[in-house]
Amino acid sequence: MKILICNDDGYKARGIHVLARIMDKFGDVTVVAPKFHQSATSMAVSLGVKQLAYKDLPEEGPGKWTYLDATPASCVKFGLEFKYENRDPDLVVCGINHGTNASTAANYSGTLGAAEEAVINGRRAIGVSLCDFRPDADFSVVEALLPAIMKKLIENWPEDCPGLYYNINFPAMPLEDIKGVKVARQGHGHWIKEFEPWDESSLGVLNDSFLWQHYRVTLEDGEKAVFMRGTFVNDDEDSDTADHLLLEQGWITIVPFNAEMTDMAEYKRLDQLSF
Repeated sequence: MKILICNDDGYKARGIHVLARIMDKFGDVTVVAPKFHQSATSMAVSLGVKQLAYKDLPEEGPGKWTYLDATPASCVKFGLEFKYENRDPDLVVCGINHGTNASTAANYSGTLGAAEEAVINGRRAIGVSLCDFRPDADFSVVEALLPAIMKKLIENWPEDCPGLYYNINFPAMPLEDIKGVKVARQGHGHWIKEFEPWDESSLGVLNDSFLWQHYRVTLEDGEKAVFMRGTFVNDDEDSDTADHLLLEQGWITIVPFNAEMTDMAEYKRLDQLSF
């Protein structure tokens, strides 16, 4: 099996190195990851005449590693174009993301944007996240349980389901506290109070991490800086199916997504109207 790996935290992130070790047991691994942290870029691509620097990293492993100074979706495009003769990896796996990609976070996710990029190019794709934003997050639970989940998904992938990709989220808790795995739906929620004055001291452990170093800028005269963080508001009461609520209970969640964005029920309703 030929496996392309990407993420949105950048090639230095601990999560992508754990993922490469896990997927190396399934086949031949190729990694193309952003040079810098690219969270919340969704499916953004690096268009235009901007130079996109890339570098092969023979010292990294397992597999063959390259970084590209571009978005996660662009990294997948680059991987398909330059790392496979026929643009034909069997599977694209994105992550392991530092932080949740459940509920509305999935809409912004660069991890899942990379997975969606793979899907619209006809490749199977899976995104994986751990609900822990810390640079030194403990991925031992993912290492213990993800291989069996991957095996089951790969062996039971439906033949006639174009656009399908999977979003897997792990709660940040010890192995003994994990209740199991549940198939879920994307939960509902939104953020409020999202902007606050920039204060590096409030970043705590993230201050010197790979996550934020690329985002420090020199302000021009008259400019002020804010930081986008916010408070998540739960808009869902169904704790039996909503992914973010199941994660809080200690379940690993698997949500099937689809890159086909047409609302078929509304398509059929509109089709009956007299336009």
